[in-house]
Amino acid sequence: MKAEAMNLVQWQERFGTEEACIEALKQQRWPNGFQCPKCGHDRGHWIVSRKLYQCGRCRHQASVTAGTLFHSSNVPLVQWFLAIYLMVCDKGGLSALRLSKQIGVSWITAHRMLRKMRHAMADRDSIYRLGGLVELDDAFVGGRRSGGKSGRGAEGKTPILVAVESRGKKAGFIAMETTPSVSAEKVRQFAKRRLLPWQTTHTDGLVALRVLGETQQHEGRVTPADQVDKWLPWVHIAIGNLKAYLLGTFHGVTGKYLQEYLDEFVYRFNRRFWEPELPLRLLNACMDHTPVRLAAEKG
Repeated sequence: MKAEAMNLVQWQERFGTEEACIEALKQQRWPNGFQCPKCGHDRGHWIVSRKLYQCGRCRHQASVTAGTLFHSSNVPLVQWFLAIYLMVCDKGGLSALRLSKQIGVSWITAHRMLRKMRHAMADRDSIYRLGGLVELDDAFVGGRRSGGKSGRGAEGKTPILVAVESRGKKAGFIAMETTPSVSAEKVRQFAKRRLLPWQTTHTDGLVALRVLGETQQHEGRVTPADQVDKWLPWVHIAIGNLKAYLLGTFHGVTGKYLQEYLDEFVYRFNRRFWEPELPLRLLNACMDHTPVRLAAEKG
């Protein structure tokens, strides 16, 4: 569904106050008017001081942020909405340090906000499956340790699986996942989650990728280095862009958060032709998303 394109001035005109942000959440949650989530009654009283509805029948109180990504957050909605805009409007990505300075929160708060937004991004892309001609390859991401080997088997690197739709002169949608190892079983699981069955799938000659023949029209080639970009052009461009993105904005990442950064990269890449619509698309994704409890916050 096409979303409205908005620049920063338009965004702030619409969502520049806490009241405007609350109204946007109301419209998203109850487009046809309030309905009690407990008893289903369609009449309620808005309590301004507490920013919630109280059901006229059962007196259940429903917060406007309950059941959304903003649930139990102490950050004002106006700062959340601005963070959403800033995150997707910077092509190179947005670091927690930069966000903390721009919206006036601590680094740890900005870090958590970005992580939650990446969860919403991942949720949106998880419903899609790649089709047509698909290029698939593995790569290794992370820091190179002093004295260690580079490439496959290097210490400190995390293996990832990457699939890209090849549409002739341009790439289509992509999918990226971290994996403990590039094994037949992990490739099989990746294909099940990310590819439509029986698509034409090109890979290099890696033995583990042969398992794709179980569910795909698979063709793997042992390709000389000077020919690999002709056989798998788009997947290698995607991997190169990913590494530049991680190094340029975040100066490298650890394996602990790598999947979240992949999710953000994929979300941006898959919507690169709709950049002016990205802020409103992500806002809708965050408003629709269930609360996210980060692993680091447990306990």
